[in-house]
Amino acid sequence: MPRPFAAPAPSRGERGARPSGAALEEVRYDLYIMLADWTDQGVRHVQDAPKRLDAAKKALGAMGGEFKAFYMTMGDHDMVAVYEAPDDAIAARFSLQVGMLGNIRTRTLKAFPEAAFREIISTLG
Repeated sequence: MPRPFAAPAPSRGERGARPSGAALEEVRYDLYIMLADWTDQGVRHVQDAPKRLDAAKKALGAMGGEFKAFYMTMGDHDMVAVYEAPDDAIAARFSLQVGMLGNIRTRTLKAFPEAAFREIISTLG
């Protein structure tokens, strides 16, 4: 039986909390897209998948992150999740913890929102 997620405390305080002395601006988190595929083990126990998803959401929340969307898909990948995390290290730790359970294989992409895309492109000259 796989062990449950061990979710350490968030590294940057509570989710959505403002740094001390900050104005009314919201703390921004990095955005990630996880592409996931069932393993043989995951498919054999697919009826437990909703509980595993709930556990993953809880674990990510305990790390200071949050799922923004989740989809079961048809095509090259079985599932797609969009989530926020305080930084790359937490996103990597989350991906590794999910993978250690042996039910899915993942590929995680760091996503840049449109505003960041425009800012990056504007620096090219």
